[in-house]
Amino acid sequence: MAVGYVGRLAPSPTGALHLGNVRTFMIAWLRARSQGGKVIMRMEDLDHPKDKVGADVQAIEDLRWLGFDWDEEYVQSQRKDVYAKATARLHDAGLIYPCICSRKDVEAAQSAPHEGEQLYYPGICRGRFATWADAFHHSSPRLPCWRFRVPENTLVDFTDEFAGPYHQDVSRALGDFPVARDEGGAGYTLAAIVDDVLMGVTEIVRGDDLLPATPPQILLARALFPDRELPRFCHVPLVVGPDGRRLAKRHGDTRISFYRESGLTPERILGYLAASCGWCASGSSRTLASLLPDFSLSTIPNAPFLIGCLLK
Repeated sequence: MAVGYVGRLAPSPTGALHLGNVRTFMIAWLRARSQGGKVIMRMEDLDHPKDKVGADVQAIEDLRWLGFDWDEEYVQSQRKDVYAKATARLHDAGLIYPCICSRKDVEAAQSAPHEGEQLYYPGICRGRFATWADAFHHSSPRLPCWRFRVPENTLVDFTDEFAGPYHQDVSRALGDFPVARDEGGAGYTLAAIVDDVLMGVTEIVRGDDLLPATPPQILLARALFPDRELPRFCHVPLVVGPDGRRLAKRHGDTRISFYRESGLTPERILGYLAASCGWCASGSSRTLASLLPDFSLSTIPNAPFLIGCLLK
């Protein structure tokens, strides 16, 4: 590993912190601390329609209760000027354009050939509007979004630290992807990679559901920061329910606050998750610090972890 490792924890207040979140954060924290590296805490609270009041405070409280610490702390909603400048730079370079298509419009365009299961956008609004104001005039009261122009045969290849080699033809998988919901704003795809580069993150550890979202972020980083070294990526398997789908209410209560109220200790929760990564025996009670000597990416099964019952 390179000297000066910088990792990050990036919770979102769209819901309560649950076992799946903590397993990924545990891997990210141990990955950084095992290298003597720095950990950044970044609350990604720009997804306003889904944000839950108080979820940000609860997440921080739950993480500290579990024993997590960090060296720097940021809140994305307090960094909107940073994202506005990034959006402006993309616009000035002619790399984004306003789009008034609704999700229904985009879904209706899915008959166009594309790769993967993500929504593909064929550039319906390319060259349609001269300015944002012009686009807004046609879409009001709904705001236009900014879309990144993706030329034909835009291929992105990188080697993920866990998932291995990854290839995506962004022009066929996504087409022109959205980067902001309003004139001076930013969505997750843009805000996260801008923050990761500016904060000096050397490796992004997150769930493998975000693996297909990585090539667009690489394109944005190359456009905005051509002279900077980009972070490495490490996408790890998710925790899933019996139906094989990511954790949700249908799988029962897996919130950390629920386990706290039920009398479970942080060590029991961490031991349960650590055992799923191959770092200790089933039924162990462990602290984060005690797991440092046992941490290894190589022991983590390359498959989703099926949740079991902690309350026995």
